[in-house]
Amino acid sequence: MLGLEVPRRRMRTTRKITVEVPLELPERAQQASGAGITQTVRTGLQLVAASQIYARLRQLRGSVRFTRTPAELKADR
Repeated sequence: MLGLEVPRRRMRTTRKITVEVPLELPERAQQASGAGITQTVRTGLQLVAASQIYARLRQLRGSVRFTRTPAELKADR
């Protein structure tokens, strides 16, 4: 080789962000979660991301028929 190396790019699995929020919001959120600021923000973002799925599941309520009873499902744990 000519001694030239192509720099390898590492796959990023996290992203650092900066946000401005009202002073009391992170404090209240941390009190509610019982976790540190990083985990509290992660949990909040996960909940927002999942909200569309929750809305879709609520639309399906009552329209899905199950072949097993709740008691059978509980016994199968």
